[in-house]
Amino acid sequence: MKRIRLPLDGVIKEYFLNAESPFQVSSTSPPRSRVVYAAAHVVIDPLKPESLDLDATLSFRRYLWSMGFGVAEAMDTAQRGMGLNWETARELIQISSRERSGAIACGANTDQLEPGAAVTLDDVVAAYEQQCEIIEAAGGRVILMASRALARCAKGADDYVRVYSRLLSGLKQPALLHWLGESFDPQLKGYWGSSCVDEAMKTCLSVIHENQAKIDGIKISLLDKQQEIKMRRLLPEGVRMYTGDDFDYAELIRGDERGYSHALLGIFDGIAPAAAQAFQALDAQDLATYQKILEPTVPLSRHIFQFPTYFYKTGLVFLAYLNGHQTHFRMLGGQESARSITHLARLFVLADKARLLIDPDLAVHRMQLVLELAGVEA
Repeated sequence: MKRIRLPLDGVIKEYFLNAESPFQVSSTSPPRSRVVYAAAHVVIDPLKPESLDLDATLSFRRYLWSMGFGVAEAMDTAQRGMGLNWETARELIQISSRERSGAIACGANTDQLEPGAAVTLDDVVAAYEQQCEIIEAAGGRVILMASRALARCAKGADDYVRVYSRLLSGLKQPALLHWLGESFDPQLKGYWGSSCVDEAMKTCLSVIHENQAKIDGIKISLLDKQQEIKMRRLLPEGVRMYTGDDFDYAELIRGDERGYSHALLGIFDGIAPAAAQAFQALDAQDLATYQKILEPTVPLSRHIFQFPTYFYKTGLVFLAYLNGHQTHFRMLGGQESARSITHLARLFVLADKARLLIDPDLAVHRMQLVLELAGVEA
């Protein structure tokens, strides 16, 4: 039985790896019962740490497409707003859209505007429109990401209604809205014109009802399943709820007697083999197998997305490194250092328990390298 010494609970402990075989990576068709997107991370060039390794980045997207996932491109999982600037995001969107062998939706934001600059609502609209035009010209579906610039300059709910209505009216195909909570980005506090979730939801729902034909669905990332369920039940017919809840996704996707959520999740970046098999079970209405597969992934996801939540990208890139999707553990802006060695050791254990260390020998070897670099004698 494979084993490794890890810093767990304040001491070095010997950990014996899961005796069950890891999930096998295999190609499969997209799910029939749900629409699912995986928000994908980016791989940098370790010799040019502010540039992307486009070959490795695209290879990971092919891996996601091969397992039936749509790809959500240039989102916060790709360090949008935390290292990935608009110029690089634009190149990534164009290249990924040409490359695609499955569905792709791309984040439109206003991050070409200077941070902290005095901007108007017209500036925000123009910035959004520029990015939407590039995405649609490339053949992608638009995801209207929450805008820090809009959060700064909007004076109330009416400003959000005007901006979103104008943007949606100019799109060629229905878009996804994206409501990102402040746990993911503190600069988005008070989005939709209120710090009260109920009031913000009313504004967002008014945008959706007034522009229903232009909206495919909405992804909300509030990490509050009750608020998601509440909003899901208030959506007009034909508008999908895409869960962005990386704490309770298994339950929300499964649904209840009054409906279910589709998914646009960062955690699918890390748990793709398990999630793909879970969706096959869900398509077959085998809820017991669906639950058996996804349940062990939830503690892993909750660990990766623990406070401060916006550093979750570090965990996903580390898991991709353990699983051989990239040759190094480096990130834009040096964010590989955003989580402690004890956090990464616990991630290793939880990934193993969920059968998500695809090549255990490689994972053990790479974990030992990271421990040594951190000065941990294991």
